[in-house]
Amino acid sequence: MSLLDKIEKENDIKKIDEALLPELAQEIRGFILENVSKTGGHLASNLGAVELTMALHRCMNLPEDKIIFDVGHQSYTHKILTGRKNEFYKLRQFGGLSGFPKAAESASDAFDTGHSSTSISAALGLAKARDLKGTNERIAVVIGDGSMTGGMVFEALDQLSLLKSGCLIVLNDNEMSISQNVGGLSSSLSRFRVGKSYNELKSNVENALLDIPSVGYKMAKGIKKSKDSIKNLLVPGTIFGDMGITYVGPIDGHDIDSMTEIFEDAFSLNRPVIVHIKTVKGKGYKIAERYPEHFHGVGPFDITTGHSKSKKSGPSYTDVFSQKLVELGQKNKDIVAITAAMSRGTGVRAFQKFYPDRTFDVGIAEQHAITFAAGLAKGGLIPFVAIYSSFVQRGYDQLLHDVCLQKLHVIMMIDRSGIVGEDGETHNGIYDTAYLRSIPNLTVIAPKGAKELEEAMDFAVGFDGPIAIKYPKGVAYRGLDDKNVQFIQGRSEVINFSSQVGEVSCKRLAIFAVGNMLETAVNIRDRIKADKGYEPQVVNVRFINPIDTERIQETVRDFDVVAVIEESIERGSVGEAVGYEMARLGSTAKLLHFCIEEETVRHGSVRRLREALGLDEESIYRKIAENINE
Repeated sequence: MSLLDKIEKENDIKKIDEALLPELAQEIRGFILENVSKTGGHLASNLGAVELTMALHRCMNLPEDKIIFDVGHQSYTHKILTGRKNEFYKLRQFGGLSGFPKAAESASDAFDTGHSSTSISAALGLAKARDLKGTNERIAVVIGDGSMTGGMVFEALDQLSLLKSGCLIVLNDNEMSISQNVGGLSSSLSRFRVGKSYNELKSNVENALLDIPSVGYKMAKGIKKSKDSIKNLLVPGTIFGDMGITYVGPIDGHDIDSMTEIFEDAFSLNRPVIVHIKTVKGKGYKIAERYPEHFHGVGPFDITTGHSKSKKSGPSYTDVFSQKLVELGQKNKDIVAITAAMSRGTGVRAFQKFYPDRTFDVGIAEQHAITFAAGLAKGGLIPFVAIYSSFVQRGYDQLLHDVCLQKLHVIMMIDRSGIVGEDGETHNGIYDTAYLRSIPNLTVIAPKGAKELEEAMDFAVGFDGPIAIKYPKGVAYRGLDDKNVQFIQGRSEVINFSSQVGEVSCKRLAIFAVGNMLETAVNIRDRIKADKGYEPQVVNVRFINPIDTERIQETVRDFDVVAVIEESIERGSVGEAVGYEMARLGSTAKLLHFCIEEETVRHGSVRRLREALGLDEESIYRKIAENINE
C-alpha cells in the first residue's frame, strides 16, 4: 500500500510518520504529473507547492481551520489531502473536479478563488469574524509572489496591520507568476534572495527573534535549518515590518519539518505573520523546472517529451492579434502595448520583443493598466491594452470613468471572450457584452473571424475615441474572408453568399450572429437551404455597441422568425436589444434567442458546455427548424 493510499480524508496526513513525509511528497508529485498529463491543468505551480501544503495540513485541523489559496491554481495537493484524489481522473472535465477551490465541492475549501490577489482580504474577513464570535480556528493564506503585485493585497495588508487579527500568510516565492514578475515588490523580494547585507544583520536579527516570548528561540532555530541560513532571517525594516506585520524568511519551501515548526510558531503568536518561503516551480519534473511558464497551464501532454498531445489546426485569435499588433507597430511609432502580467497569454510578447520600450507589463494590476493607458492616450499615444475578458471586469470603473467619460483613444483587446472551458466560472468571458454595452462612449466590436479581427484593429487605430474588440479563445475562423464589407461604426454586415439572393426574399428566417457564433450560423444556414429549399438571411452583428438598430428594425418588420446567436449571458445581450426593438415597434415576428441563460457556467470542454447550454449547432438547428415549420 502506498503512502498516498492512506490519505482518504482531511487530516489523515497527521497519521503519516514524519520520516516518511518526503516520500509522500514524491508520491503526490508523481500523482499530479500523471493525472495532469491526461486531463490538462495547472502543473508547474502545483508541483512547486506540494511540501508547503503538506506542512500547513500538518498544523491545521480541517475543515474547522481555514486555508485560502490565492488564485487557487496551486491547490491540487490540498484537494488530494482532503480526500479527492480518486476524482482527479476528471479534473477540469464536465461534471468533474474543479481546478480551483470550490466550497460546494468540499467543506475544506474555505473560500472560492480564481482571480488574483483576493486571498488576504478574504482571510482577514474570516479572522475578524472569528475574533468577534470568540472562536479559535486557525486561518492561513497561500499567495504567490506574482499575486503580491496586485494592489488589493496592500489594501488588505494595510487593514490587517490595524486590526492585528491572527492570520498566517505564506508567501510562496517561486520568482514567477504566469509571466515574469515586474515592479518594485518583485525587486524587493529579489534583493531578499541575494542581498549581501544579511551577514551584518545576522546578530541583530537573532536577538530580535529571541526577544519574542515563548517561541522566538524555536523560530530562530527553524530558520537556521534552512539552506540559506544567513539570508533566511527576520528582516527588520522591510515593507511588512513597517506595517507592523511580523515577517519571517525566506526559508526553504521544500523542507517540510522546518515549515511545520515555523508555521506552528507563527500560529501561536496570534497576530499577522508573513512567512516567506522559496520554492521551485515545476519541482520534480525537469522539463517544467526548465520551462515553468510553458507548464503553467497545459493541455494533455506526453510526460517523456513534454509535448502537447493536441495539434493546433491553425492560428488562434490571440496569434492573429499578436502578429497584427507587430505589423501596426512597425507602421505607427505612437502605438504602445500594455498587459497585466499576461504577456505570453495575450500575445503581447511578440510586440515586446520588437519594441520593448513601447511595451508595458504592469503586473497583476488591471485597474492601473487601464488608467495608465488613459494617461498614455491623453499624452498623444495609441495604447493597445490586452487583457482577458474575465479580468477586464476588475477594471470596469477605470474603463468607464477614466477612459470613456473622457472619450480617450484607448483600444481594449479583450481576449478569452465567451466560453473558455476548463477553468470554469471564474474565467469564462460571458459577461463582457453586458458590461461593455453599459459603458457610455465605448464602441465595441465582436469580429466574426481572423481577417475581420485584423480589419477591426486597423479601424481602431484610425478611430477617434475609446474602442473595445472582443474575441474568443481557440482557432480563429477563416471562413467568409472574401465577404467582408467596409467597417462603418455601428453598422452590421449582411452576408451575401451569392450574387443571386434567391429565395431569401420569402422572408421566413433571419439569423443575427455575434462574433465567433457566425460560423455556427453559416452552418445552420447551409442545412436549412439543403433541407427546406430556401436561404435564410445571415447578419454578422459586428458592432455590439452602438448596435445597428436600423438593421434590427428592418429585419423584425420583414421576417417571420428572427434568431439571435451569441455566447453571452441574457441580460444586457444583443438578443435583449433585438427584443427591445421588437417590443417598441410592435413586431409580430417570433424571436429565438440562443444565449447563456444561466448566470454562471461551470468547467468543462467548450464543446461539452455548448451542448449543455443548447448553444451547439445541432441544438440550435433543431429549435429553429421546429419554429419555421409551424
